Amino acid sequence: MLRVAVPNKGSLSEPAAQMLGEAGYRERRDGRELVLVDEPNDTEFFFLRPRDIATYVGSGQLEVGITGRDLLLDSDADAEEILALNFARSTFRYAALPEAATRVEEFAGKRVATSYGGLVRRDLAARGIDAEVVHLDGAVETAVRLGVADVVADVVDTGATLRQAGLRLVGEPILRSEAVLIRRRGAASTPAVDQLVRRLNGVIIARQYVMIDYDVRTEDLDAAAALTPGIESPTISPLQDPAWVAVRAMVLRKDTNRIMDQLWELGAKGILVTDILACRL
Repeated sequence: MLRVAVPNKGSLSEPAAQMLGEAGYRERRDGRELVLVDEPNDTEFFFLRPRDIATYVGSGQLEVGITGRDLLLDSDADAEEILALNFARSTFRYAALPEAATRVEEFAGKRVATSYGGLVRRDLAARGIDAEVVHLDGAVETAVRLGVADVVADVVDTGATLRQAGLRLVGEPILRSEAVLIRRRGAASTPAVDQLVRRLNGVIIARQYVMIDYDVRTEDLDAAAALTPGIESPTISPLQDPAWVAVRAMVLRKDTNRIMDQLWELGAKGILVTDILACRL
């Protein structure tokens, strides 16, 4: 039976459960349930703190898990990323008062507050900067005002919270993070893990694409097919009127309205767009 670690709370929890549900795995009905057996898929899910997942997977107690790339790298666990899941994206940045530092090189001898001590220590060491890392649990943006640190390193979305604290971003991002599927470093792949990866990858692709159907005059088919080439090529079906054909193809979701406009200008009719729940390509 495949054993999978899933985030029990936080920003990773609900999207991870939703993706697994879309991939055909059983979803838990009670948020207090910590272990869920999915007998039809021969899979057992363990709901754990996101920060602990890399440790369990790296130890080999669980075969795979879903956690954040930042948490994986901060953990020092013997685990590796095998699939990026395209949700819970974030950026990890340094921030400081403008008078304290405007370049990362100026952090030498200063105190850096963070909840990701391992990640920050490795980054500073790679830059050759000798600074004190102050570990804090939870929000760190008030650490400078309270005199605990000179610099903070934290997950940043818009940067508004840091600006409210009078801090400014310094340097390039330390890391661009998102939810990832991980396994023990160097572990041999198994059919069950391969199936999970295929299913999750199918959900990722399905979320990026939609199916578009439309009718177009035969004389305009080549131009229409150039707009909707599909994965291999579009599906073409004859209609009762020999002057027209029906076309079906996958297109990127973000391009949908632009393509619909172009097809309409070309003379296409009956343009329909539908969601794709899952796929294998």
